[in-house]
Amino acid sequence: MPEDFATRIERAVTPQRIADFRRDGAVCIRGIFTDDEIALLREGIERNLAQPSPRAKVASHPDDPGWFFEDFCNWQENDAYRRFIGESAAPAAAAALMGGETVRLYHDHLLVKEPNTRQRTPWHQDQPYYNIAGSQNISMWIPVDPVARESTLEFVAGSHLGPWLMPRTFMDNEAKWFPEGSLADLPDIEADRAAYPIVGWALEPGDMVCFNMLTLHASGGVSGNTRRRAFSIRFIGDDIRHAPRRWRTSPDFPGLDAGLPEGAPMVHPLFPLLWHAG
Repeated sequence: MPEDFATRIERAVTPQRIADFRRDGAVCIRGIFTDDEIALLREGIERNLAQPSPRAKVASHPDDPGWFFEDFCNWQENDAYRRFIGESAAPAAAAALMGGETVRLYHDHLLVKEPNTRQRTPWHQDQPYYNIAGSQNISMWIPVDPVARESTLEFVAGSHLGPWLMPRTFMDNEAKWFPEGSLADLPDIEADRAAYPIVGWALEPGDMVCFNMLTLHASGGVSGNTRRRAFSIRFIGDDIRHAPRRWRTSPDFPGLDAGLPEGAPMVHPLFPLLWHAG
């Protein structure tokens, strides 16, 4: 008989995992999703690849022998995504890791690196690209293929404690968000990896990594016949507030500024409530 949610969360999201997440800003949770949940997610991913949204982009160079594809904010049109986000163990796991009274969806993000993709995902924080303020947040990176250690997400443990660092475009290194010079630039982590507490994990379908939106992270390409399909869900908690920007955020939420004041909680149909204490 399959485990119920409460048993599954108690087994996978232990007090030690919660402590690791809050100390390091990143943690690996093993075997939390069932085979049926992963099959549902694969179905949604393949539908997304067949019918990309207008927000989709190719994030690898034309001369890359592989292909790095991203798409955002498809839960409203993709039934498999919507069911996975709302019916899997993900919201309850987010609640256990974040604490607090509520868990809302912020957005979904598909990341696919096809075999022989050389393109790295450079070191960055996620939150500076967004339109939110607050620390009670979590990103779940959920693979539906086995992920080797050299192709997985890596994190600088403790970097979620700040500071905010300059967000740049991944392919051209442009400062399209905060004005140039307004935030400190990222250090060259790859030039001196031993100087940083870098953590990362090989993963199997059913596993996930969870991280704070300020945690520095990066990933490598994929080699051989390896395919790396991953689905990321961003959740937000009690202290998150709307922080409109003068520039287009990534992702963008057109029209949101007119309906949600600056500093307001993210109570809006775009960010459905998925979990509430009690």
